[in-house]
Amino acid sequence: MGLNLEYVYGQTPLDDDEMEGLLIPSIATRAELDEFEQQNIEEAMQWLLGKTLKASEILTEKFVCGLHRRMYGNVWSWAGKFRKTDKNLGIDKWQIPSALKSLCDDTIHWLMNDTYTSDEVAIRFKHRIVSIHCFSNGNGRHSRLMADVIIEKVCNKVVFSWGSSLAPNEVRTEYLRAVKAADHGNIEQLISFARL
Repeated sequence: MGLNLEYVYGQTPLDDDEMEGLLIPSIATRAELDEFEQQNIEEAMQWLLGKTLKASEILTEKFVCGLHRRMYGNVWSWAGKFRKTDKNLGIDKWQIPSALKSLCDDTIHWLMNDTYTSDEVAIRFKHRIVSIHCFSNGNGRHSRLMADVIIEKVCNKVVFSWGSSLAPNEVRTEYLRAVKAADHGNIEQLISFARL
């Protein structure tokens, strides 16, 4: 039968080769896919519990890709691997490794030099990594979990709430509005959203 996905505004469509990477052939709907992905993400979050991690371990290509693999590796064969195609957003695929290295180096610099508050460091990282769009899919959820890892493991602060105080139907709209504002240089809206 095959998986036929409908995309909502802000989602990146998968190409046919990426769809071939689905590891659970019985998945037929977006709801089923979301359920399996969420289960896999929760396993990744369980893995993170109680882990002591330093900035020098987290802010590496190995950790960034490894976390994506833990979040999606039970569902997609390409989990944790940089995308091989260009998408409707993100940089050119061949620029991903150098852009990610630059982001990790910048973030270590911000942390060492108290360039920004802890929340702003984590949210700036989140915004830039989602703009790079390292993976075929799951970039938004991955970027939010990376920000949570940075704020909790490196900065010893409570993880972000990501708009959980809003009505469920408002969360995505407000999130995308805050990301767009950050795209135009106003990071404050995204920092505020992360703590709603």
